[in-house]
Amino acid sequence: MNKRLLFVTGTRADFGKLEPLAKGCVKNKFDVNFFITGMHMMKKYGETRIEVRRHTEFNFYEFVNQREGDSLELVLAKTILGLSDYLQETRPDLVVIHGDRIEALAASIVCAMLGIRSAHIEGGELSGNIDESMRHCNSKLCTNHFVSSEEAANILLVIGEDRSNIYCIGSPELDVHAEPSNVSINEVKKHYNINYDDYGIVILHPVTSERDSMRAQAKSFFDMLISSEKSFVVIMPNNDPGTEHIFAEIKSLPEDRFRVIPSMRFLYFSELMRNASAILGNSSAGVREAPFLGVPSLNIGSRQNFRSRSLSITHCSAFNHEIISDFFLSSWGKKYPRDTVFGVGSAATSFVKILKKPEFWLKPLQKTFNQSLEA
Repeated sequence: MNKRLLFVTGTRADFGKLEPLAKGCVKNKFDVNFFITGMHMMKKYGETRIEVRRHTEFNFYEFVNQREGDSLELVLAKTILGLSDYLQETRPDLVVIHGDRIEALAASIVCAMLGIRSAHIEGGELSGNIDESMRHCNSKLCTNHFVSSEEAANILLVIGEDRSNIYCIGSPELDVHAEPSNVSINEVKKHYNINYDDYGIVILHPVTSERDSMRAQAKSFFDMLISSEKSFVVIMPNNDPGTEHIFAEIKSLPEDRFRVIPSMRFLYFSELMRNASAILGNSSAGVREAPFLGVPSLNIGSRQNFRSRSLSITHCSAFNHEIISDFFLSSWGKKYPRDTVFGVGSAATSFVKILKKPEFWLKPLQKTFNQSLEA
């Protein structure tokens, strides 16, 4: 089946989820292409387009959609223009879009306007901020849905999506974590100059609706990390509005206990997580991947609200020093049973199986609002 697929990637995070699906498609003779844009193209965030292009089994097209400081609506407009030109010329059979980022929203809009079949990965989830609104917009615009859980599938039913277009495959990045990374923790530490045996991973992203308080939140959180006297590997935040406040606080961290890295190769990051004593901040890695790996996580603030209820997660405000202190005493270094609420690591197999069915490609592109809530 020589169908042409286009995967749209704007960040290191969404590429980690799309990569297993794309590899599965290549193995099954699909023509796989990547539209690389967003943070991938920015040196400040590690210029991760280089990591994407290491995968020589894919074809690539790069597009610069922003300059430092561009507002979200301007980035959206630029991305729509670039994708529109590219899609009108290439006309892929399916565009694969992940999650809730601004690049994903642009892709969903363009596909809907051009009548191109689209697959939305990990829709139907709740998070309690502007990301959730964009995620639901993508779900209403895309023609097919590949969700991580039955709970997410039910949310799509509530917003009127047709059950026949919803497929529960689990979270694709768990495919990577379910297998050996084939890189040792010593190799990871040497590559990224990490000199700690006992460490936590910290990823704190801005919350766009709370940009006025992000500096105070970041300072309170990092002050607690400093006072813990533990060591941490800090991954730089994404480029949403408010990121400059987090960058400012990261610059003041003591270098002897905080190793700051712009970005990491996904397999290296996977191995780093497996050996971490905890994951802290507000990344989805802390509420989805950490529970799957049995690693305790401290989820800060509202960015991942309602995303997961795993027993390995401690939820609290950046200003709640009592809960944060207790986390270091009671959860640091603890191992939990694997949580499989977001899948067992077989998303790519399920994804390809669905795409190989002829009836998938025969479904109408015209969407209707489904008023039945029956699963």
